[in-house]
Amino acid sequence: MKIVLAITGASGIIYAQRLLDSLDPHLHEINLLISNYAQAVIAQECPDGLKIPEGVHTHSVKSMNAPFASGSNACDAMVVIPCSMGTLGRIAHGYSEDVLLRTADVMLKEKKKLILVPRETPLNLVHIKNLELLLLAGATILPANPAFYTRPKTIEELADTVVARVLDHLALQNNLSPRWQEPE
Repeated sequence: MKIVLAITGASGIIYAQRLLDSLDPHLHEINLLISNYAQAVIAQECPDGLKIPEGVHTHSVKSMNAPFASGSNACDAMVVIPCSMGTLGRIAHGYSEDVLLRTADVMLKEKKKLILVPRETPLNLVHIKNLELLLLAGATILPANPAFYTRPKTIEELADTVVARVLDHLALQNNLSPRWQEPE
């Protein structure tokens, strides 16, 4: 599977890190895009920096030369995690000023899997309307709302309840988090 993982400037970099940790770049082609403001959030939330597994391809958001920025070479899936409301709004309205936004636009127009993981609260009417537009366009909206029935003991276990759902929507098997009513 060819997957683009995009990280934006919303809080919640742990979700992106746990997803990177869960994807095997030897089994899948993993392409990483990091927005400009995401760098500041990464510095704040991950003082040791983002740990990018060997084999993950990183791309500058400024370059439109990434192959997956074209419908003729679209990837299988794109996950924007965490997804800021600014990025979500730009995707909803078709602004494609960088390769992250252009790739999301390609995913929608080519009817490929686009998973957006917003981490924002409260939501205003503009957010709700943008979410509606994206749902109508075919995106999957998977808010970063962790589950507590698993009784997570660490922040990583809590984040894994969301990342497991992302992997489910990518149709990738995982054992990150117990399932509802699953015996321990």
